[in-house]
Amino acid sequence: MFNLAEVSVKSIFLVLFMTCIFCSESSLSQVSVQGSQKAENFGKNVYGLGISGGPASGVGISFRNHLPSKISYQIVGGIIKSADRTSASIGVELQYDLVRATTTRLFFGPSTSYFYTGSDENTYVGPFRIGIGVGGELNVQNAVNITLEGVFVYYSNGDIAPMPQVALHYYFY
Repeated sequence: MFNLAEVSVKSIFLVLFMTCIFCSESSLSQVSVQGSQKAENFGKNVYGLGISGGPASGVGISFRNHLPSKISYQIVGGIIKSADRTSASIGVELQYDLVRATTTRLFFGPSTSYFYTGSDENTYVGPFRIGIGVGGELNVQNAVNITLEGVFVYYSNGDIAPMPQVALHYYFY
């Protein structure tokens, strides 16, 4: 009979590894972009308003415009002011659609932003940022979409880091 005490961790790992390889091999042949999933043009401008947060595109209120092509742009700006301190950011992002289906969109593109915080001078060490990455957008209800991106961000102090960005938009079709 089969005794669990005799099974080693290495054999379990080997079985799981082989299962993953065989399952992924058969699933890779099933992935293709066809028909309505190809990144086709909207045919008209589509505007969206919402909120966005990320180190490469800025944090705040967001305006997004899908042009009548595979290109979109987003402008983000936000400001918080207290009695003795101001925090603000402004940014812009360009998006090129790779795949667009009825409820999802995959895109890539660059973004840039400037962050400020302080009372008299900027206390951010790397306030100017440039990023490039890949993102996906999902329609969650009617015209409400959520976006998640992974970007590599270059900070003006010389640091480079992979970072996430998120956004929530309402589109006016």
